[in-house]
Order: sequence, then structure tokens, then C-alpha cells
Amino acid sequence: MPNRGHVWLADLNPPRGTEPGKTRPVLIVQAQALLDAGHPSTLVVPLTTNVVADAEPLRIQVPASGRLRQRSDLLIDQLRVIDNRRLAQGPLAELSPELDAQSRRCYRRSAGAGLQRASSARSTSASSVTRHCPSGPAMMFR
Repeated sequence: MPNRGHVWLADLNPPRGTEPGKTRPVLIVQAQALLDAGHPSTLVVPLTTNVVADAEPLRIQVPASGRLRQRSDLLIDQLRVIDNRRLAQGPLAELSPELDAQSRRCYRRSAGAGLQRASSARSTSASSVTRHCPSGPAMMFR
């Protein structure tokens, strides 16, 4: 059974449009209460080994650790729900509390949670989002 903050391997095929496909690591971000209740689907953030420097808040770099063998980026803008049958293997790794908190801030900001509404939303810049998702020092899995 997956836990929030764990990285699992998931089959994301078939992709549509810009969705990442193939079997790849995903970060479990669903509320632990839903996971514990046996909810049939899970909210995840896919990872990629195509690492891009300075891409926050849309990407957060995570180090290789445990069975996650390569440094990867969390694809924050690809947050999605998958059927639990897509979860193939895990956990591969567990995010450190610091990296987990950073990823939560970034996907909430990317989704517009806490941003100003309506007319002032147009003036919200990417730098405003970035201020709320600071990269800080390298954060490790625990």
C-alpha cells in the first residue's frame, strides 16, 4: 500500500498530448487518510530523469536514493490521478520532510491555491510563484 511522500513505479501508458507516458517513478501526494481507506485512485506527480536546471516551480530536483537510482525532476505541472492498478512497484524511495514540504508548496502554487483571484491574477508573475517555492540547499530523501 502506498504512503504519501513515497516514490513508486507506475505505468502511465497510454499518454495523451503532453502527458508523460511509459513506466516511470511517481511521487504519491494523495492525503494519507484516502490511502489508508483504500481509495481506488491516487494523486501522483510523475518524475523524469530529463533534469532541467532552474525550472522551479514547475520542476523540483530530487537526488537518487534507495531504489530511485537517478537524480530526477518532479514534474509539478503534471499532477494527476491514476487508478491504483497503475502502481507497479514500490516504494522506491521516500522524500525527506523538507523536500516533501517544498513539493507541496510548489504544486499548490502551480494549481493557483492561495494566488490572488480575478483581476489581480493577471499580475501574478512566475517570479511570485517562485518566491513561494524556494529551492534552497539540496534536499535529500530520508
